[in-house]
Amino acid sequence: MKKIQLSVFIAASAIFFTSCKDETQQNAEKKVTVYNQYVDSISNIAEENASENWDAIDSRYNQIKDEADLAVTTATDKDKIQSDLDEATTKYNDFKAKVVAKKQDAKDTYNKSLFGDSYVSDDMQFMWVNKDNIHSVYQNFVHTVENNKDKYSREEWDQIKIAYEALDSRKNTVEKEGLSAEDNRKIAGLKIKFAPMYTVNRMGAKSEENAAAKQ
Repeated sequence: MKKIQLSVFIAASAIFFTSCKDETQQNAEKKVTVYNQYVDSISNIAEENASENWDAIDSRYNQIKDEADLAVTTATDKDKIQSDLDEATTKYNDFKAKVVAKKQDAKDTYNKSLFGDSYVSDDMQFMWVNKDNIHSVYQNFVHTVENNKDKYSREEWDQIKIAYEALDSRKNTVEKEGLSAEDNRKIAGLKIKFAPMYTVNRMGAKSEENAAAKQ
């Protein structure tokens, strides 16, 4: 009788552990499937549209990827699903590289419109700005902002302010490198023009966004 009971217990235990193994494998396969589906859906979005919402897309991707990676570590047959996960990861990284490049191109085009054709992408260090061209850079910046002041969102005004302050920081260095008194006076006039334009229009953009949010 005891032998029969022991046999029943061993059989039941085997079924239990097999069931647990099957469950972890199924869960891992499900997570990898969700991951693959997300990557496929993202890859079908136009790069221009994806770049506009990239932070949210990438954040969601990292969450789903972490869940899939964790599930695979507990899978009973990792080889069966690891290749699918790796393939999707490669596909996403290729797409991400294209979107990031597209975003950088758009950023460079935008900055060139603000700072002129001499603009060089250097993380707003403005090492390409010197005593001979700094006045024209300020002039292009202020005139471009003035011509588009009714189009900028609050967020764009904030980015404009950051760029303006970075250019100002470079001016402090250029002044010590022989900036002419005449160019310095002209820049001062442009700065006087920019300050109230920024304040008034940023407040207006913020008010419009608040009003739109209430509707």
